[in-house]
Amino acid sequence: MSEPLVLGIESTCDETAAALVQGNRLLSNVVASSMNEHARYGGVIPEIASRAHAESFVPVVSKALKDADMDLSQVDAIAVSAGPGLAGCLAVGVSGAKALAWAAKKPLYGINHVIGHIAVTQLQFGPFPRNALALIVSGGHTSLLHVDDLARSVQVVGTTLDDAAGECFDKIARLLGFPYPGGPHIDRHARLGDPHAISVPQGLTKGRAGAEHPYDFSFSGVKTAVARWVERRQQAGLDIPVDDVCASLADSVATVLSRKAMAACHRFDTDTLIVGGGFSANSQLRGKLQEFGDQEGIKVRIPKINLCTDNGAMVAMLGVNLVQAGLAPSAPDFSIDSAMPMDRILM
Repeated sequence: MSEPLVLGIESTCDETAAALVQGNRLLSNVVASSMNEHARYGGVIPEIASRAHAESFVPVVSKALKDADMDLSQVDAIAVSAGPGLAGCLAVGVSGAKALAWAAKKPLYGINHVIGHIAVTQLQFGPFPRNALALIVSGGHTSLLHVDDLARSVQVVGTTLDDAAGECFDKIARLLGFPYPGGPHIDRHARLGDPHAISVPQGLTKGRAGAEHPYDFSFSGVKTAVARWVERRQQAGLDIPVDDVCASLADSVATVLSRKAMAACHRFDTDTLIVGGGFSANSQLRGKLQEFGDQEGIKVRIPKINLCTDNGAMVAMLGVNLVQAGLAPSAPDFSIDSAMPMDRILM
């Protein structure tokens, strides 16, 4: 099958999404977010998110099919996020996808949605190269992956030992009084500040820890250092230079991510770095990765902003890869895996 048509369904957190992809062409991409319902709580509430998925599933899938001027009978396969993510949210999406697949007699692929974050770059940059490095940066995941074959072989090179980059940003944003989600607010203020105004540590980059964990990440110390600096200023009755705090934090995190990603590229002798995940929308990270890539001779593929956050297109695109590779669909009784490991592509 040269250009399979795949319906992708995503429901891992607070976005209910569906998309249709044929080959590497995006035919439709519909997202319904429950973000506003979580904002007053300062974070995603699983029960609220699960109810929102149940309410949005049918309208979102129906609109994705309508926008592509397609009927479910024309789809070659369905792909759905099976993990990692919030268990209740995953259950809604997988249950709905199983019902659709059974009713329409279509093969169903339960995929790792984090791998989808890098698969989606094919819509913008074309085929995924062999022997590529991938940097996944999102609210809950910061990982370096060696990808030899997107459908069959993904190896974990580095991972987060504590807070992910997105978690670090959200916690500092809360301290600074920004509403949830805090990442975009830090991004905007960082553009106005001095990235060298305050000293922010770069976790796992120096000494014995850096030598033992050359490709792993730790942002807990970064979060603590910035929080303590802010608290000391508050206790002394001094104003908080919000723009400078945001700029210094963003520069530290972006530098660590970029340096470790480039080092991993050299280790695996690859000239291509694929970037994915919601945090890859951060402007400081995008700029730093391009800067380091130009210096090191590494081609950096960063998706457009609308393809960074959770969406159905990334699920459908990975589904296309699996169908084209000739892999068998998931068993009819496959389960969700809220802690799905990064080196597992398909349930």
